[in-house]
Amino acid sequence: MKVLVVGGAGYIGSHMVKMLLDRGHDVVVFDNLSTGFRDAVLGGRLVVADLADGAALDAVFAADRFDGVMHFASFIQVGESMREPAKYYRNNIANTLELLDAMRRHQVRNFIFSSTAAIFGEPEQVPIDESHPRRPINPYGFSKFVIEQALADYDRAYGIRSVCLRYFNAAGADPDGRIGERHEPETHLIPLVLQAAAGRQPHIQIFGQDYATPDGTCIRDYIHIFDLCEAHLLALERLCAGSPSAQYNLGNGNGFSVEEVIASAERVTGTRIARVVVERRPGDPARLVAESKLARAELGWRPRFDALDSIVRHAWAWEQHLSVPNL
Repeated sequence: MKVLVVGGAGYIGSHMVKMLLDRGHDVVVFDNLSTGFRDAVLGGRLVVADLADGAALDAVFAADRFDGVMHFASFIQVGESMREPAKYYRNNIANTLELLDAMRRHQVRNFIFSSTAAIFGEPEQVPIDESHPRRPINPYGFSKFVIEQALADYDRAYGIRSVCLRYFNAAGADPDGRIGERHEPETHLIPLVLQAAAGRQPHIQIFGQDYATPDGTCIRDYIHIFDLCEAHLLALERLCAGSPSAQYNLGNGNGFSVEEVIASAERVTGTRIARVVVERRPGDPARLVAESKLARAELGWRPRFDALDSIVRHAWAWEQHLSVPNL
């Protein structure tokens, strides 16, 4: 296949590009490098441009005939979306519509959308399956919800078929150790815990230790980046084979608490990690876990690295790489 990966220099996108290349597919990456890294793109052709630039999009689609488009170029921070909703509506909604309209103009019909379980809002039941009501409670989740709605309309009106993949926390790093998670600043739990293990942070903050969970800390869903990309590739193959549009939740099925993540990091690194308990963050549910039975049944998705220690071990190898000066 020839695939356009939008946002292919970011965390998930760069791992997707590597997997596509490893499987023998042709890849073009479209990224403005605002949060991604040029050196994370391990092959294919990189086009540095912005999704708001319709002419740049037209040039990319005119140069190649794509079998499908994978879209990862979204802003993803819930807290930031509350402070700067315009940024999220402009990029996550308006710019995605620019991309879809370019696909219309150039008759590209298969679209894989990186969605989120944030479209569901406060969980009414856990784990969360595809039938859960969609009531996003922040601009980030709402921006993804709007695009899911738009995709249903674009399928009906224009024949653009899509698969929306909803997940909570991509985690870990390339098992080969060539790329990994790199955010500036970092806000995700596993890399922050490992930064503390590596001495790059003095401790890890735990936001609340009085939740109704076995150890009192929040439980979240962590999916290895390799398994997440595998689901995206299976979804694109399904669309290219003629299957209809679909939406799937992706999760590990159980979830892991903050304390379980820290304990795993201590096992993997052999280091005692200092903890500081602070107040709960507003709006943090006790447990968020996505049900993935439908993806397993229809996509044939079988996670390879679903053990927490495997996720942390690969992330630790990447953290050690980052900790070496001049790398």
